[in-house]
Amino acid sequence: MQHYGVMAQVSQGRGSYHRRRHRTSYHHGDLANALADAATEMARTGGPNAVVLRAAARAAGVSAAAAYRHFADHGELLQVVRRRALDSLGAAMQVSLDEGEPLADPAEESLRRLRALGRAYIRFALTDPGLFRTAFCRPEKPVQDTARAIATHDPYALLSGVLDELVEHGVLDPDRRVGAEIPAWAAVHGLATLLIDGPLAMITAEERAKAIERNSDFTLNGIRGHRDPAADRAW
Repeated sequence: MQHYGVMAQVSQGRGSYHRRRHRTSYHHGDLANALADAATEMARTGGPNAVVLRAAARAAGVSAAAAYRHFADHGELLQVVRRRALDSLGAAMQVSLDEGEPLADPAEESLRRLRALGRAYIRFALTDPGLFRTAFCRPEKPVQDTARAIATHDPYALLSGVLDELVEHGVLDPDRRVGAEIPAWAAVHGLATLLIDGPLAMITAEERAKAIERNSDFTLNGIRGHRDPAADRAW
């Protein structure tokens, strides 16, 4: 009986501790965001494959059952993290647009802004590769109205806006404006991917800087519709 009494006290103590811990951990005020926060950190350190709903629940201090009340499955949680990653990329690109001294010539200013977007895009990939990979991971379920979904992404919207500026200031021919986002985006995304996951990940910082500028020159030449001999000589 004496031993039973001790065990009963220990069990009661443990039960009270776990109940207190559960209540404290669960009281996030917004569990869905707490889970998304935990999953975002997983993506930041390990990319999209690191996002696991049960692991996010453990990190948030709640049961898997509690997590499933907010996210039906892993794919649903990953989509939230993917949206956050795209928003972070868009915010970085917006900061880059807002920085720097505007040029007096509107046409040159629009080109400066396009370069700023490209540099910010690649800088984000290099400094936060886990989130970058997550931002562009393939959804587990088909996305309805893909074109509309892409157009609402901040990075795409920012690029589209600057391309409109190029048309407005006579840099880009209006006849070549339709769909210009795709080749411009592909050029910068391709380089970013090569720099973090491809053979260009091994080049020096100086070579990387040259590659970024050269890629920008080619993109701008394509937008203008002609070659820039000065840029060729610089390379």
